[in-house]
Amino acid sequence: MTLLILGLALWAAAHLFKRLAPARREALGNAGRGIATAAILASVVLMVLGYRGAEYIAVWTPPAFLTHLNNLLMLLAFYFYAASGLRTRITRVVRHPQLTGFKTWAVAHLLVNGDLASILLFGGLLAWAVASVILINRAQPAWTRPAPAGPAAEVKALVGTLVITGAVMGIHYWLGVTPWG
Repeated sequence: MTLLILGLALWAAAHLFKRLAPARREALGNAGRGIATAAILASVVLMVLGYRGAEYIAVWTPPAFLTHLNNLLMLLAFYFYAASGLRTRITRVVRHPQLTGFKTWAVAHLLVNGDLASILLFGGLLAWAVASVILINRAQPAWTRPAPAGPAAEVKALVGTLVITGAVMGIHYWLGVTPWG
């Protein structure tokens, strides 16, 4: 669990550094991007190694029906990600579509994983995403809604959502996890 917790802490620190210490981050210039990227990659490695190596400690047993809710939430999470890059209609309503998608992803995984390592991983990442939204909104309270995108953007977002869902499902099956129950 130590590697998992270190990975979560490094992830949060690397992402929140710009928000919590903007002057120090700005002083780093372009080198700061490289440092942040290296820290984020290292945090992912630590989280993966920590999660895969963690002892299974059951906290609760998720009911089977939550798998269906998880899958629906995952489609929604991937749509938020796709929509953010394409500026679809949802981006005119949701200020932080990527972070909303990330929070949706974390909640979906908390619903179907009742072990301690999963609760730490997905709960910790959910806490980071919530903190990020709060910090961004405090630093930049005014929000200008993006211009409306055409129907082609919506179609691209939906196709992207389906493609990414298929790819992620394939990766889960490859890892021995059956996401559809």
